[in-house]
Amino acid sequence: MGKIECLFYFNESGKSPVEEFVKSLDPRGRRKFFYVKNLLEAFGRNLAYPHAKYLGDDIFELRFKGTEGHIRTLYFFHSGNCVIFTNGFIKKTGKTPHNQKQTAMDRRKNYLQRTGD
Repeated sequence: MGKIECLFYFNESGKSPVEEFVKSLDPRGRRKFFYVKNLLEAFGRNLAYPHAKYLGDDIFELRFKGTEGHIRTLYFFHSGNCVIFTNGFIKKTGKTPHNQKQTAMDRRKNYLQRTGD
């Protein structure tokens, strides 16, 4: 397995809500994001809980804790060695909110349509 390339989802207007979310985290949260992102790049689909979790419907979550609380960034795999981060949020309940997973699914669909996959 080759190294995984991690990319941020960009919408049609060129904005990346997930990149903006990561930038909004405090310095400790950003460091933690890049730490677990590096683990994802190294281990890919083999990155296990507690760092990553499969949510179903081809959507995964990258899991870490910052001063803000439990932080999640959702992503999907594309073309084998590529990960697309779709959205991020601060987790406030025991389960991932349905609207966050739906956002990831919608952005995955949009991304695949725009790339012709």
